[in-house]
Amino acid sequence: MLNTTANLLGTALKTDPTITPADRVAILAAIKNHGKPPDKPAPVIVPECRIVRRAETARRLSRSLRTVDLLAKTGVLHKMKFPGRTRAAGFLSSEIDNLLVGREAK
Repeated sequence: MLNTTANLLGTALKTDPTITPADRVAILAAIKNHGKPPDKPAPVIVPECRIVRRAETARRLSRSLRTVDLLAKTGVLHKMKFPGRTRAAGFLSSEIDNLLVGREAK
């Protein structure tokens, strides 16, 4: 299987919130091995799920609040609701770290 095909399938599986990271790794491994069980289970890397407030995001990126809002509007950063809150939102710390090191946010 081509690497681009595996990336495409991985991206499609990431959009389904019912699939856990461990299940996603298992599904991709089964596809790559043509349905045969893997010899050893692949390690599961769970991204950091910490939500950072808008002001903290601006501080970490050394940008203004308006720039952070623009990044959210254009889809570079994805707004996440704080659990149990109706209006409060923030951004995933892992997405901010990816922007800082120059990788595209996923």
